[in-house]
Amino acid sequence: MNWKDNGYLLSKLKYNENSSIVEFFTENHGKCSGLIFGATSKKIKNYLEIGNKFHLQYSYKNDGRVGYFKIEIINAQTAQYFDNQKKLLCLSSAFNLVKLLTVELEENKKIFFLLDNFFKILKKEEWIKLYVFWELDLFKFIGYDLELKKIVSIEIVENQKNYFVKSTNGRKIIPSFLIEKSNLNISKENLINGLKLVGDFLEKTILRPNNINYPIARQNFINVIK
Repeated sequence: MNWKDNGYLLSKLKYNENSSIVEFFTENHGKCSGLIFGATSKKIKNYLEIGNKFHLQYSYKNDGRVGYFKIEIINAQTAQYFDNQKKLLCLSSAFNLVKLLTVELEENKKIFFLLDNFFKILKKEEWIKLYVFWELDLFKFIGYDLELKKIVSIEIVENQKNYFVKSTNGRKIIPSFLIEKSNLNISKENLINGLKLVGDFLEKTILRPNNINYPIARQNFINVIK
Protein backbone atom coordinates (compact mmCIF):
# COMPACT_ATOMS: atom_id res chain seq x y z
CA MET A 1 0.00 0.00 0.00
CA ASN A 2 1.37 3.36 -1.02
CA TRP A 3 -0.16 6.82 -0.77
CA LYS A 4 0.65 10.50 -0.58
CA ASP A 5 -1.02 12.96 1.74
CA ASN A 6 -0.50 16.00 3.96
CA GLY A 7 -0.37 15.58 7.72
CA TYR A 8 0.48 17.04 11.12
CA LEU A 9 3.00 15.33 13.39
CA LEU A 10 1.26 14.04 16.55
CA SER A 11 4.07 12.12 18.23
CA LYS A 12 7.59 10.81 17.77
CA LEU A 13 9.61 8.14 19.56
CA LYS A 14 13.21 7.19 18.89
CA TYR A 15 13.29 3.63 17.52
CA ASN A 16 17.00 3.08 17.04
CA GLU A 17 20.12 5.14 16.41
CA ASN A 18 18.90 6.40 13.03
CA SER A 19 15.11 6.00 13.02
CA SER A 20 11.99 7.16 14.85
CA ILE A 21 8.43 5.84 15.09
CA VAL A 22 6.02 8.70 14.36
CA GLU A 23 2.30 9.36 14.17
CA PHE A 24 0.70 11.82 11.79
CA PHE A 25 -2.87 12.99 11.43
CA THR A 26 -3.49 13.22 7.70
CA GLU A 27 -6.14 14.86 5.57
CA ASN A 28 -7.34 11.74 3.76
CA HIS A 29 -6.16 8.80 5.87
CA GLY A 30 -6.69 9.95 9.45
CA LYS A 31 -4.10 8.96 12.03
CA CYS A 32 -1.26 6.83 10.74
CA SER A 33 1.95 5.57 12.35
CA GLY A 34 5.19 4.45 10.77
CA LEU A 35 8.96 4.74 10.68
CA ILE A 36 11.09 7.58 9.44
CA PHE A 37 14.56 6.40 8.47
CA GLY A 38 17.25 8.98 9.16
CA ALA A 39 14.98 10.85 11.60
CA THR A 40 17.91 11.61 13.89
CA SER A 41 19.94 13.30 11.15
CA LYS A 42 20.35 17.08 11.32
CA LYS A 43 18.47 17.45 8.03
CA ILE A 44 15.28 15.97 9.49
CA LYS A 45 15.36 16.27 13.29
CA ASN A 46 15.47 20.08 13.26
CA TYR A 47 11.93 20.30 11.92
CA LEU A 48 10.51 16.99 13.18
CA GLU A 49 8.50 18.78 15.86
CA ILE A 50 4.98 17.97 17.04
CA GLY A 51 2.54 20.32 15.32
CA ASN A 52 4.56 20.81 12.14
CA LYS A 53 2.82 20.10 8.85
CA PHE A 54 4.35 17.79 6.23
CA HIS A 55 3.81 16.34 2.80
CA LEU A 56 3.98 12.57 3.30
CA GLN A 57 4.74 9.60 1.14
CA TYR A 58 3.74 6.40 2.94
CA SER A 59 4.77 2.87 1.95
CA TYR A 60 3.54 -0.36 3.51
CA LYS A 61 4.30 -3.87 2.21
CA ASN A 62 1.47 -5.56 4.16
CA ASP A 63 3.80 -8.25 5.53
CA GLY A 64 3.27 -7.53 9.21
CA ARG A 65 5.94 -4.87 9.37
CA VAL A 66 5.32 -1.24 10.18
CA GLY A 67 5.17 1.11 7.19
CA TYR A 68 7.52 3.99 6.64
CA PHE A 69 7.30 7.65 5.66
CA LYS A 70 9.26 9.92 3.42
CA ILE A 71 8.54 13.49 4.48
CA GLU A 72 8.81 17.03 3.16
CA ILE A 73 8.16 19.99 5.42
CA ILE A 74 5.24 22.27 4.50
CA ASN A 75 5.02 24.50 7.55
CA ALA A 76 7.43 24.49 10.51
CA GLN A 77 5.23 26.67 12.70
CA THR A 78 5.85 25.04 16.09
CA ALA A 79 9.25 26.70 16.54
CA GLN A 80 7.70 30.17 16.81
CA TYR A 81 6.22 29.11 20.19
CA PHE A 82 9.41 27.71 21.77
CA ASP A 83 9.72 30.90 23.84
CA ASN A 84 6.04 30.98 24.84
CA GLN A 85 5.49 28.31 27.48
CA LYS A 86 1.71 28.72 27.67
CA LYS A 87 1.12 28.40 23.94
CA LEU A 88 3.66 25.59 23.59
CA LEU A 89 1.91 23.59 26.33
CA CYS A 90 -1.45 24.34 24.72
CA LEU A 91 -0.07 22.97 21.44
CA SER A 92 1.19 19.86 23.23
CA SER A 93 -2.21 19.37 24.88
CA ALA A 94 -4.16 19.79 21.63
CA PHE A 95 -2.08 17.40 19.54
CA ASN A 96 -1.92 14.87 22.37
CA LEU A 97 -5.73 14.86 22.55
CA VAL A 98 -5.96 14.16 18.82
CA LYS A 99 -3.46 11.32 19.25
CA LEU A 100 -5.43 9.81 22.17
CA LEU A 101 -8.94 10.20 20.80
CA THR A 102 -8.65 9.20 17.15
CA VAL A 103 -8.57 5.78 15.50
CA GLU A 104 -5.80 4.54 13.24
CA LEU A 105 -6.51 5.03 9.52
CA GLU A 106 -10.01 6.44 10.06
CA GLU A 107 -10.45 9.50 7.84
CA ASN A 108 -11.86 12.59 9.52
CA LYS A 109 -11.38 15.74 7.49
CA LYS A 110 -13.12 17.84 10.15
CA ILE A 111 -10.35 17.04 12.62
CA PHE A 112 -7.66 17.73 10.04
CA PHE A 113 -9.11 21.18 9.35
CA LEU A 114 -9.51 21.68 13.10
CA LEU A 115 -5.73 21.26 13.35
CA ASP A 116 -5.36 23.83 10.56
CA ASN A 117 -7.50 26.21 12.59
CA PHE A 118 -5.58 25.61 15.82
CA PHE A 119 -2.66 27.76 14.71
CA LYS A 120 -5.01 30.57 13.72
CA ILE A 121 -6.44 30.46 17.25
CA LEU A 122 -2.99 30.88 18.82
CA LYS A 123 -2.62 34.21 17.02
CA LYS A 124 -5.79 35.65 18.58
CA GLU A 125 -5.84 37.78 21.72
CA GLU A 126 -8.51 35.58 23.35
CA TRP A 127 -6.76 32.35 22.33
CA ILE A 128 -7.40 30.49 25.61
CA LYS A 129 -11.17 30.98 25.33
CA LEU A 130 -11.06 29.89 21.69
CA TYR A 131 -9.03 26.84 22.65
CA VAL A 132 -11.77 25.71 25.05
CA PHE A 133 -14.23 25.77 22.14
CA TRP A 134 -11.61 24.05 19.95
CA GLU A 135 -11.61 21.12 22.39
CA LEU A 136 -15.40 20.98 22.37
CA ASP A 137 -15.36 20.83 18.57
CA LEU A 138 -12.83 17.99 18.70
CA PHE A 139 -15.07 16.02 21.05
CA LYS A 140 -18.08 16.67 18.81
CA PHE A 141 -16.20 15.46 15.73
CA ILE A 142 -15.47 12.11 17.39
CA GLY A 143 -19.11 11.75 18.48
CA TYR A 144 -19.28 13.38 21.92
CA ASP A 145 -21.20 16.65 21.86
CA LEU A 146 -21.46 18.63 25.11
CA GLU A 147 -24.63 20.63 24.47
CA LEU A 148 -24.57 22.85 27.52
CA LYS A 149 -27.49 25.02 26.42
CA LYS A 150 -29.79 21.99 26.61
CA ILE A 151 -28.92 21.11 30.20
CA VAL A 152 -28.09 24.44 31.82
CA SER A 153 -30.31 26.32 34.25
CA ILE A 154 -30.26 30.08 34.83
CA GLU A 155 -30.62 32.21 37.92
CA ILE A 156 -30.48 36.00 38.03
CA VAL A 157 -28.67 37.62 40.94
CA GLU A 158 -28.31 41.41 41.04
CA ASN A 159 -29.24 41.67 37.37
CA GLN A 160 -26.54 39.18 36.41
CA LYS A 161 -27.18 35.79 34.85
CA ASN A 162 -25.59 32.80 36.52
CA TYR A 163 -25.53 29.44 34.76
CA PHE A 164 -25.38 26.05 36.44
CA VAL A 165 -26.22 22.38 36.01
CA LYS A 166 -27.49 20.07 38.70
CA SER A 167 -25.32 17.11 39.62
CA THR A 168 -25.18 14.42 42.28
CA ASN A 169 -22.87 16.70 44.26
CA GLY A 170 -25.19 19.68 44.07
CA ARG A 171 -24.88 22.47 41.55
CA LYS A 172 -21.99 22.94 39.17
CA ILE A 173 -21.44 26.53 38.04
CA ILE A 174 -20.95 27.03 34.31
CA PRO A 175 -18.68 29.93 33.28
CA SER A 176 -20.86 32.33 31.32
CA PHE A 177 -18.53 32.48 28.30
CA LEU A 178 -19.42 28.85 27.49
CA ILE A 179 -23.04 29.92 27.03
CA GLU A 180 -22.70 33.53 25.91
CA LYS A 181 -20.01 33.03 23.29
CA SER A 182 -19.71 36.75 22.63
CA ASN A 183 -18.75 37.35 26.26
CA LEU A 184 -15.67 39.60 26.50
CA ASN A 185 -13.19 40.40 29.29
CA ILE A 186 -13.22 36.89 30.72
CA SER A 187 -11.31 36.49 33.98
CA LYS A 188 -8.46 34.00 34.32
CA GLU A 189 -10.53 32.20 36.98
CA ASN A 190 -13.43 31.69 34.57
CA LEU A 191 -11.11 30.47 31.82
CA ILE A 192 -9.57 27.91 34.17
CA ASN A 193 -13.02 26.86 35.40
CA GLY A 194 -14.09 26.44 31.77
CA LEU A 195 -11.09 24.23 31.05
CA LYS A 196 -11.80 22.17 34.17
CA LEU A 197 -15.47 21.76 33.27
CA VAL A 198 -14.61 20.58 29.78
CA GLY A 199 -11.94 18.35 31.34
CA ASP A 200 -14.56 16.73 33.61
CA PHE A 201 -16.67 15.98 30.54
CA LEU A 202 -13.62 14.57 28.76
CA GLU A 203 -12.70 12.31 31.67
CA LYS A 204 -16.16 11.03 32.62
CA THR A 205 -17.72 10.71 29.18
CA ILE A 206 -14.82 9.83 26.87
CA LEU A 207 -11.69 8.71 28.69
CA ARG A 208 -12.96 6.62 31.58
CA PRO A 209 -15.42 4.50 29.54
CA ASN A 210 -12.62 3.77 27.06
CA ASN A 211 -9.95 3.03 29.71
CA ILE A 212 -7.79 5.99 28.67
CA ASN A 213 -5.79 7.86 31.30
CA TYR A 214 -6.28 11.59 31.70
CA PRO A 215 -3.59 13.30 29.58
CA ILE A 216 -0.74 14.85 31.56
CA ALA A 217 -0.17 17.34 28.74
CA ARG A 218 -3.59 18.89 29.30
CA GLN A 219 -3.07 19.20 33.06
CA ASN A 220 0.33 20.79 32.47
CA PHE A 221 -1.35 23.42 30.30
CA ILE A 222 -3.95 24.21 32.97
CA ASN A 223 -1.25 24.44 35.63
CA VAL A 224 0.80 26.97 33.68
CA ILE A 225 -2.07 29.41 33.19
CA LYS A 226 -3.13 29.43 36.86
